[in-house]
Amino acid sequence: MKKIFKIVIVVIVAGFVVIQLFQFDKSNPAIVQAETLEAVVAVPSDVKIILGKACNDCHTNNTRYPWYSYIQPSGWFLKDHVEHGREHFNMSKFATYDPNKQAKRLEEICEEVSEGKMPLPSYTWIHREAVLTDTEKKALCDWTASVASRQ
Repeated sequence: MKKIFKIVIVVIVAGFVVIQLFQFDKSNPAIVQAETLEAVVAVPSDVKIILGKACNDCHTNNTRYPWYSYIQPSGWFLKDHVEHGREHFNMSKFATYDPNKQAKRLEEICEEVSEGKMPLPSYTWIHREAVLTDTEKKALCDWTASVASRQ
């Protein structure tokens, strides 16, 4: 029994080492300033700070990949979240959305933040600075409401 346990441990460790060889590309797509959120709407400095700390890593083409993105399988999990986040709403591509989609995405910012769906708990668990206060949530909602009404 002891021998089987040692073999299982060796296989698990070897498997963990082998999967480290399968890293993903951590380069970000180019940002065209004319396609960004800020090219379409005015973003106050307080809202820029909130977006920067709680949204940019998954919803822009300016993702900062932390140390744990180099350890698999957590890196694959992170990559999936970033791809899904960019696919749903990418502030680096905001100007490419039609006006209806722009207004909808702005409304969804408030909705997701107010309901506690964003930022994701799996993100805020490690990035404590991304946890939004009620004041920050209100600032985002006030801003999105004022901007969406003009879209």
